[in-house]
Amino acid sequence: MTRAARADLGVITIDGPAASGKSSVARGVAHALGVPFVSSGLLYRAATLLVARAGIDPGDEAAVMAALAGHAVALEPGTTANRVRLDGEDVSDALHTAAVDAGVSQVAAHPSVRAWVGEQLRRVPPPFAIDGRDMGSTVFPDARHKFYLTASLEERARRRAGERDTDLAAVAAAMARRDALDARQLAPAPDAHHIDTDALDLDQVIERVLEKLPAGAASVP
Repeated sequence: MTRAARADLGVITIDGPAASGKSSVARGVAHALGVPFVSSGLLYRAATLLVARAGIDPGDEAAVMAALAGHAVALEPGTTANRVRLDGEDVSDALHTAAVDAGVSQVAAHPSVRAWVGEQLRRVPPPFAIDGRDMGSTVFPDARHKFYLTASLEERARRRAGERDTDLAAVAAAMARRDALDARQLAPAPDAHHIDTDALDLDQVIERVLEKLPAGAASVP
């Protein structure tokens, strides 16, 4: 597929709950297509990190938005990874911690924060593959290629515990609480292709996604 033809793919949305594999799959799909990968969750995490650093109550929507208005948050998409800068500082490595995990759902639940994230994401020129929770249903409802990944709570907790090197039971409990907080955003787009990732490895899930795209889409010259 030529570069112009790949541009016609537009936005490929890959949604799902925490640790369903959406980030790794979106990254792999983007690599196969030769297009950027965009991690929407990093913007929510950056907002949460900013709130924590400023000592702001994450439940105070007005204060959270005031903090966002007073600082520059920049997402830098890439073909294999994204970087995030906060007032010019690369904070990418500080976004995946237990502390950010614990606060991100509360920050992301604010409608104004979600609107802010959506505005940032819609500025990214397509084509690209993007992961999130409501990319296909809310942020990019007109996207032609939408996917929704699922996995059992047990499997997702096992994956996340391996990433964080923390207690499995504690991770499962925290993830169940987050699922409850994220319930509204977790509703899949009605036209999304559903993929249960429990019994599939990463390459198999990526292949399932690529199979649903136009023939030759993954042929990068």
